[in-house]
Amino acid sequence: MANRQIIEIDENKCTGCGDCVTACAEGAIQIIDGKARLVSEIYCDGLGACLGDCPEGALTIVEREAEEFDEEAVRDRLASLWTQGEGVPMEIPATCPSAQVLEFEGGGEGEGAVLEAGSAMSAGQGLGHWPIKLRLVPSGASFLKNADLMLIADCVGFAWGDLRRQLSAESAVLIGCPKFDEYEAALGKLSEIVRDAKVRSMTVVHMEVPCCAGYWNLAQEAHAAAEEKIPLKRVVIGMRGEVKPVGEKAVPLLRIEPSQE
Repeated sequence: MANRQIIEIDENKCTGCGDCVTACAEGAIQIIDGKARLVSEIYCDGLGACLGDCPEGALTIVEREAEEFDEEAVRDRLASLWTQGEGVPMEIPATCPSAQVLEFEGGGEGEGAVLEAGSAMSAGQGLGHWPIKLRLVPSGASFLKNADLMLIADCVGFAWGDLRRQLSAESAVLIGCPKFDEYEAALGKLSEIVRDAKVRSMTVVHMEVPCCAGYWNLAQEAHAAAEEKIPLKRVVIGMRGEVKPVGEKAVPLLRIEPSQE
């Protein structure tokens, strides 16, 4: 047991609509007897991503003594909830079979790769390398050398239609989820990349939701740990795909060009 933040549900306000159930990425909330209930304290990380989804304001974050959050137990629970047909568990691969490092000549814009003229991605630069998951990319991969590094929260690719247009031939793309990536492992990997690959710049692109800002914190820590004086940029994307203001000035809808050496 530990004193920590955790979700609290006001049953008098709860109507059992279930919006909080779908908003909770850990599967910590379930509708029982017509009311939302916290299934177990170990499944709640206390970040409060579900708060804004309750139309009745029945959810709050409180600080009290509770069992510690157990990430491994969450993975097991999500696997048990991920079912197919009559409760038959789906097979969830433990590793990605396509982790082999590849580089694509021409940025992946071969025949048939470009979409119809006028579509959102038709003028964009295709990926120049594989893999793109931060946890899978080797820190010594050749495509990282002297690249303009883009650390992108994976939801951005679906929310921001202009993302492909932001990629240049010099972009090295790394994606992942700030909420579910193991922070220390991600920090170590990113610090190694920034230090050893001698990247020319780093741009962090994340969603406006609070947990997603973890990648900005990660990038700042990696930048400091690597002791590399490179440009560090931030772009925040709204849930409707708009570029959000950062600080007092709006982030321009930029075309990220290769940095000048």
